[in-house]
Amino acid sequence: MPEPSRIKNLPEALDRRSFPTVGLWNRLEGRPRTTSFDRALRAEVRDALWLLTRQWQLGEFRGTDGGSPVTATYSVATSVPSRFRPGAGAVEALPGDRPLETVAERRNLPFAFGPDPVSFDLRLAIGRRWMKLLGPQLGLKNYRTAYIDKYPIALPDPGLDADTPRTADPDVWSTLQAFAGRRMDGYALYRHIKTENGRASDGISAPGPARQQLDALGVRLVAWFDDLFDQPRADATWDASRLEHLFSVAAAPTGTEKVLTAQEYPGGHLDWHAFSIDPGAPLGGTAPAPAPINRTVFPAPVRYSGMPLPRWWALEDGRINFAGVRPDSTDLARLIFLEFALVYSNDWYQVPCDLPAGVLASIRGLAVTDVFGQRQWISPAGSGQDEDWQRWSMFTLDTIGTGDVPADMSVFLPPTVPKVSEGAPLEQVALIRDENANMVWGVEKTVPLPTGVGRRGSEVVAGMLAHRLRLVPAPAPDAPRAPIAYRAMSTVPENWVPFVPVHVPGSGRAIRLQRAAMPSVVDGRPVRPHTSLLREGIDAGKPYFVNEEEVTPTGTTITLAYNRTRWYDGRVSVWLSAQRGVGRGEGSSGLVFDTLVDTAQ
Repeated sequence: MPEPSRIKNLPEALDRRSFPTVGLWNRLEGRPRTTSFDRALRAEVRDALWLLTRQWQLGEFRGTDGGSPVTATYSVATSVPSRFRPGAGAVEALPGDRPLETVAERRNLPFAFGPDPVSFDLRLAIGRRWMKLLGPQLGLKNYRTAYIDKYPIALPDPGLDADTPRTADPDVWSTLQAFAGRRMDGYALYRHIKTENGRASDGISAPGPARQQLDALGVRLVAWFDDLFDQPRADATWDASRLEHLFSVAAAPTGTEKVLTAQEYPGGHLDWHAFSIDPGAPLGGTAPAPAPINRTVFPAPVRYSGMPLPRWWALEDGRINFAGVRPDSTDLARLIFLEFALVYSNDWYQVPCDLPAGVLASIRGLAVTDVFGQRQWISPAGSGQDEDWQRWSMFTLDTIGTGDVPADMSVFLPPTVPKVSEGAPLEQVALIRDENANMVWGVEKTVPLPTGVGRRGSEVVAGMLAHRLRLVPAPAPDAPRAPIAYRAMSTVPENWVPFVPVHVPGSGRAIRLQRAAMPSVVDGRPVRPHTSLLREGIDAGKPYFVNEEEVTPTGTTITLAYNRTRWYDGRVSVWLSAQRGVGRGEGSSGLVFDTLVDTAQ
C-alpha cells in the first residue's frame, strides 16, 4: 500500500486547492455585546410574520376563542339505596349500619363435615359467653355445673367409624380430650333457644325468680351471637352454579326506582363497576325525590406532576418520562392518556363535588360561566343510546339487556370500605380440568377440621384413610394366578371430587358439570366432599351442577374465610364469605381405566 502524501504547507495547499478532500470547519458561536441577558430573555417580537408562522405550525389557528371557566353551577340529585335482593330471593331492607360487602357476601357459618354440624371453637365460645353471663348474677354461679351436665361435649370413641373425623387427626383428638366433660356445648343451648323456641331454664332445677333471670340471660346470649357474626336472614347471594355472588340494590334519586344489579361479583373488593342498571323486576323502593344539591364552585385546572407547561420558556420538572410510555396499537387507555397529557392537558378543568358515601347521584344540570361573561349549558358527553358503539363515557353504569334504551348517566358511590381484613382460609377448592381423564375435578386443597381451623386437604384425607383402614382392615389379596392382572380403574385421593359433563335439560348440545363421587378404597361407599363449598345440596339429597364455562383452562379457585372491617361509625362487622380467584392451569389426577398390572413380585 503506498504511503499517503504529506502536506508540508497546509495554508498554501488550501489556498491553491491542491487537495480538495481536505477541509476545515469552524463552529459559529454568538458573541454577546454585553454581559446582561435581560433583553434577550424578554423574547421581544421583532418579526410578526415569523410569530404568525409559528402559531400556524403549532396549530393555534385551529383553536377556538372560548374563554376559561370562572364559575360552575350544578344541581345533583342523590338517593341512598334502601332495598336489597339476594339473587332471586326475597326483597328485604338494606341495613345502613354496615358496609355493603357484609350484606352482599355474608353466608351461614361453616358446617363442618362429619358428625358435628358446627365447629367446636364456636361451641366453646358460646359456652364461655354463657358462663360469663352467669358470673355477675348473684345466686346463678351455682348453675354452671348444671349447664355443663345439660349440654355436655361428649368424648368421641376412636373405635367408631362415625367418629373418624374427630379422632383421626392427633391435634383434634387431643383438643377434644382436653375440654370434653369440662366445658358446655354453647351451640346446643343457642339452638334450643333460637330454633326450638325453648328457654334457657328448660331442664334446669331452679326456683321461679332464678328461672326468669336465666331466661332473660338466654335472650341476651342469642342477641350477642347474632350480632357477633353477620349472617343472611334467608337467602344468600352466592350462586353455586356460577361460582359468584348475585344481588341487587334499589334507590330512587329522582323519585323513580332504579335497580342496580351485580351479576358477576367474585368477592373481595366491591366498587361501582360491579353494578349495572337492571330494567327488570322492581324491588319496591319508590320514595319521594330527595332535595337536590345546588352549588356554585370555582373550576380548577387539572394538574399532575411532570405535565407539559403551556407557556414559552417554562421547563417541566421531568418527573414523568412520556418517552418511556410505549403503548400498543390497541392500548386505548395509554393512547388517550398520552393525548391528554401532551396535547390537551391545559384544556381540562375539575369541579369539586362532595357527595356522601353510599349514594346514587344523577347530575340534573351544569352551567359554566367563562371570563367573557358567557354562560354555557353543559350536557353529558356520554349521553345517547346505550347500545351506540360510538358512545364513550367513564364512571357510568351500563344497562342489562339489549334494546334501544337511553344511556344512564348516574354515578354510584356504593357504601363500601377501602380495606377488609381477611382471615386464614377455612376452605379452599380448586376446580381444574383433567384432559387425560376428560373430566373436571374439585380439589379440596384446604379442609376445615372439627376444631374450626383449616388444614391441608391431602393430609386430612390421608389421616382419615389410615384411621379407617385400622378399623376396617382390607382383606388380603388372593395369590396371583397369572403374571398380569386386569384393573378396571385406578384410585385417586379422597379430596378429589369428580365433576362429569351432562346435558342441559332441553338442549342437545349445551352441557354442564354435575358433581359425582368416587368409591372409597375401604368399603366401596361413595366418598362425600369435606368442604361446604362442594357439599352444595348434598344434605338435602339434591344434585349439584356447575356451569361448564365457569371452569376455564386456567382453572378456578374458591376460598372460604372470615372477613372483618369497621364501618365509619366504628361498628365492627365480621362475616364469612366465599371469594373466587384464578387457578394455576390444568392438572392430572392419574385416573386411568382398563389397565394391565404386573403381578410378578
